[in-house]
Order: sequence, then C-alpha cells, then structure tokens
Amino acid sequence: MPNTYISTVRKLASAQKKAAPGSPAYSILVNRPLGRLLAAGAYLIGMTPNAVTAVSALFTFTGIALLAILPPSWIVGVIVWLLLALGYGFDSADGQVARLRGGGSRAGEWLDHVVDSFKIVTLHLAVLISAYRFFELSSPAWLLVPIGFAAVATVLFFAMILNDQLKAVHVATTGRAVVPNRKASLFRSLLVLPTDYGLLCLIFVTLGAPLLFFVLYSLIFVATAGYFALAAPKWFRDMIGLDRTPQEEARHS
Repeated sequence: MPNTYISTVRKLASAQKKAAPGSPAYSILVNRPLGRLLAAGAYLIGMTPNAVTAVSALFTFTGIALLAILPPSWIVGVIVWLLLALGYGFDSADGQVARLRGGGSRAGEWLDHVVDSFKIVTLHLAVLISAYRFFELSSPAWLLVPIGFAAVATVLFFAMILNDQLKAVHVATTGRAVVPNRKASLFRSLLVLPTDYGLLCLIFVTLGAPLLFFVLYSLIFVATAGYFALAAPKWFRDMIGLDRTPQEEARHS
C-alpha cells in the first residue's frame, strides 16, 4: 500500500496541469501538493471526484458554521483555519482524482463551481455575523468590510470562471487557440498572494485577537478589490479580442 500510494502521488505530479499564469503562490506551492496527497489517498480507497467535492464541502462549511456560531478565540481560530485549509485541499484533490480516473464530467465541474460559489459568499457572511456579535468595532461602518468583501470575491470568482468558459467556447467555435499574453513567474505569484483563498484561510488563526484579525482581513479585502479593479478592464479587452476576426487580429498584433 505505501508503495502504491507513493507511485500514485508521483503519477499525479508528472501529470499535473501547469499553473495558470499569475496563480497565487499559496495555491501553487502549498495547496496543489496538499491536494495531490489527498487525491492519491482518495483514489486508492475508491472515492469518486464528486465524493471528494462533498468531503471538501463538509470541511469548509463546518468551519464557516463554527466561525459564525462560536465566540472568537485562539482555539476556534486554529480549528476554523484547519477546516477551511482541508476543505481547500480537497477542492484541489477532486480534479486530480478525476484525471486519475480518466477525466472529469460536466456534472462534476458544475458541482465544484457551485460549492465554490457558495463557499466564497458564505465565508464573508460568517465574518460579518461574527464581527456583529462578538467584535468591539469602533463604528458599525466597519461591518461594510465583510459585506464589500463578499461582493468583490463573488464577482471576481464569477469573472474568472466566465473568462475560462468564453475562451473555451471561442476555441471550440473558431478553432483558434487563445495564447496567454503573460508567463507564469514566482514574482507574479507572490504579487497576487493577497488575493489567494489559502492566505485568507490562514489569517483565521488570529481570531484570538479580533482587532488584529480584522485589520488583516481588511487589508486583504483592499488588496483583492484593487486587483479586481486592475484586472477587470484587461479581461474586458481580452473579450473584445475574442470577437475580432483573424484579419482584425492581424492588424492589432
């Protein structure tokens, strides 16, 4: 069994999809390797990709529920972080299990995205509930931070998924590949680290110091909103580019 597990992990590593340009460092350096280890174990005990997604949801939403229900403390913060981090790891594992089993399905992709969408918005709503019930904020206006974060994170996730889907439709209907206009780099991955869900999960370990947590949470919100403000016009120009004919594209190149 150990040799089989190790060989499965190695097989996943050799068949791992390349990271998208600009993927945050935590996703590349921590969550993908964690997902690989979880995927190998899940595959060997016969779990389906949808079952792995269900396990991811169980860990994630348990952590979100505890965040909203329990008074903040160091112990609660560590438990919430571990649950969210494990949920994120299994979220990476479901696609890797699908590749081991010969490919995913549209139903599996749909389920994965729906769970992710629900996770993104409810996590920030849980922060809102916790802040309202337990935090000693200087003004109720600070409650706008998790509300704004919920809006920005939801729209950002939807925009990134829509980018991928529209590009896939473009390739399928025109036969013309979409060539990324930037290369992956460690510097870019570190630069966009504040937008990474894994880093957001990590700051929950500071729940024992609510003011520190809320400062870190607010900084990540500002960074995420700033990233989206810069990325959205660029993504819109990319969509305009997909509508160009080959002749128009040649004139713009």
